[in-house]
Amino acid sequence: MDKNLIIYNTLTRKKEVFEPLNPPFVGIYVCGPTVYSDVHLGNCRTFISFDLIYRYLLHLGYKVRYVRNITDAGHLEGDRDEGEDKFAKKAKLEQLEPMEIVQKYTLSFHEIMSIFNTLPPSIEPTAIGHISEQIEMIKEIIKNGYAYEKDGAVYFDVEKYSKAHPYGQLTNRKLEDLLEGTRDLSGQDEKKGRLDFALWIKSKPETLMKWPSPWGWGFPGWHIECSAMSTKYLGEQFDIHGGGMDLQATHHTNEIAQSQACSNTAPVKYWMHTNMLTVNGTRMSKSAGNGFLPGELFTGNHPLLERGYSPMVIRFFMAQSHYRSTLDFSNEALQGAEKGFYKLMKAGETLNKLTSAHESTVNIKELEENCYKAMNDDFNSPILVSHLFEAVRIINLVNDSKEMINLEDLERLKKLFKVFVFDILGLKDDLAKESSDLTGNLIDLILNLRLDAKKNKDFATSDKIRNHLTDMGVVIKDTKDGFEWEITN
Repeated sequence: MDKNLIIYNTLTRKKEVFEPLNPPFVGIYVCGPTVYSDVHLGNCRTFISFDLIYRYLLHLGYKVRYVRNITDAGHLEGDRDEGEDKFAKKAKLEQLEPMEIVQKYTLSFHEIMSIFNTLPPSIEPTAIGHISEQIEMIKEIIKNGYAYEKDGAVYFDVEKYSKAHPYGQLTNRKLEDLLEGTRDLSGQDEKKGRLDFALWIKSKPETLMKWPSPWGWGFPGWHIECSAMSTKYLGEQFDIHGGGMDLQATHHTNEIAQSQACSNTAPVKYWMHTNMLTVNGTRMSKSAGNGFLPGELFTGNHPLLERGYSPMVIRFFMAQSHYRSTLDFSNEALQGAEKGFYKLMKAGETLNKLTSAHESTVNIKELEENCYKAMNDDFNSPILVSHLFEAVRIINLVNDSKEMINLEDLERLKKLFKVFVFDILGLKDDLAKESSDLTGNLIDLILNLRLDAKKNKDFATSDKIRNHLTDMGVVIKDTKDGFEWEITN
């Protein structure tokens, strides 16, 4: 395996050589969507970033088990066990069963991920499908002395845990600092400490989603689901856990605590987090009115967008920024990415038409090495993209007979282009579709001009258009409503 691969570990706050726990097996767990609403663009960036990581590890020859969960229960409005269950609230609002909400938005999420050309995970477990595993984990945490039951609810004892383990290690914060930043319990008297969080929440009579447990009817807290499912499918210790940086302070911090308290083992070797999105320099958020849904980006149906952009342009735009860097959306940036994407796709078409010479005046081996160096440096996709545009420059120079390339280098360049552009960056060439759409629109336009000519009794022009299109392989059939056509060659 490639010992040159290094990744940035959020836990240690430094780059480390990637050494899997059980090579060639690699276990990855990424916190998936909470399916009570449409997936937002920040989620998409996280999943597209980890899709690139997944693709590259597969390319290096690792056997990867990629687990991405679906949260379909137990997510309250507040991260500290406050407010109403989001699924129940949405179900009441839309007068649907909670599982109708879950199904609707799960299907929508899968559709968006398919449009962005992400590979499906190896396993996609749901919180509802793993209630028993969560209950068993909670029982073990209680047995080990790190949780307590109060009136049908179970809470994790953060202060007791912190006496033996560094609770705030993921964000490099001490318990005292966390306590200072936390308000009083204010009505949550059942908790011993202000930082304690729910492992099991007692249901109310009107609660729609609830299950029996040793502590009574209720539902699991948000954080326990990921600990239970990652343990089931990847073991008590696994290689990579990822998600958006907004999950570090609460969700992932509590995951570490739960898993450590259950098995007395640090659950994850490498923690990886994607950075936030901004729009014209301002943090993207629904409340600020500058949050885009994927569909709005595709259609341009948003006040801040001049027009729509194709999914592959958006994916390429994301690849031009490192996953740990802030990604700023603007029409200018998207249009620049669009030009770059089509330049890359056009070069791919040109590459397939190149003919080899007896010798090479270009260094394809060095180009290939540079591409690997970029990806081996914490999956540095923007540097990779810069090297791919060097490939574009070489392709155009060879095409213009200003450089030469022999057969061996030409085959190496074709392989390089396929591997890094399509297999690893996960892009698709939609130039053919764009070209097909343009051709169809032009034929429709010409045939509508022919209809106008016939209406004006200009049969000479009408016949001329028909004859020319027939010679080009377009078969035309006149109908009472207008016309039909198809291309035969």
